[in-house]
Amino acid sequence: MERLSVSEIIQKIKAVETFEAVAEDYSFTLKINDYVPYVCGAVHDGHQFRTELLDNCLHTEYERWFEEDPCTKTFVHTHPIVIAGCDSRFEYDLNRDPDNAIYEDAWGKKLWKSSLAKAQHAKSLAKHTAFYEVVHALIATLEEKFGAVVVYDMHSYNWRRWNREVPVINLGTANVDNNRFGSCIEDWRQSLSELELPHGIESTSKINDTFQGNGYFLKYITNTFRNTLVLATEFKKIYCDELQAVIFPEVVSAIEMQLQQKIKIHANSFYKAFKK
Repeated sequence: MERLSVSEIIQKIKAVETFEAVAEDYSFTLKINDYVPYVCGAVHDGHQFRTELLDNCLHTEYERWFEEDPCTKTFVHTHPIVIAGCDSRFEYDLNRDPDNAIYEDAWGKKLWKSSLAKAQHAKSLAKHTAFYEVVHALIATLEEKFGAVVVYDMHSYNWRRWNREVPVINLGTANVDNNRFGSCIEDWRQSLSELELPHGIESTSKINDTFQGNGYFLKYITNTFRNTLVLATEFKKIYCDELQAVIFPEVVSAIEMQLQQKIKIHANSFYKAFKK
């Protein structure tokens, strides 16, 4: 893996070079082993938090971890194109628009003891801006090359805060073109419902049951690129103990191994239906 500036990363994308890089400020990673018409993203995978912000933060490390999406990069790391955030959403949230990416309050609790200094705010927001410059270059290059692209936007959610039964996988589709892509969305939901999970966990999958797909990553790509479908795919945190912060590696591995084939099969089907 190389450490590259944003301009160097974009230059490589535009030159259709394969590479694996971390941004020079270590805010995100991008791997392109091959140029294919699909991308895997994990914008909330990161847990890093700038040390200069720690003394001013009212949330504990556990409270931050609880709201992050650990292992979502691991679920898809074998695929040819993977982009993932390294920083915690508590520093800046890649799945919110720039005006709302830096929290004042987070899940009902004030985040900062005192308001961030302008320089600290600007430093975090610059990382958000850089990430989307790379996303733009990546999707533009893939659309130009293939004519149609599908993005697997991986997330997880805390099921213990719900007072009803919730699906193991939720697809948020409120902000994509369901008339155009509805059959491919249903194919993805059906495929995920067939996951075989340890400990007798039933792989239920529903559309817009817990979340509707209102994230900025999905909205930015959908509103900017006409021929790219973003599939906001939320896994219930069956792969960890939310209360003890313990990861269950056997569940993570089962999901990752099966997604190796499921994403590839679905992406190929999507491309056949919507390519140039």
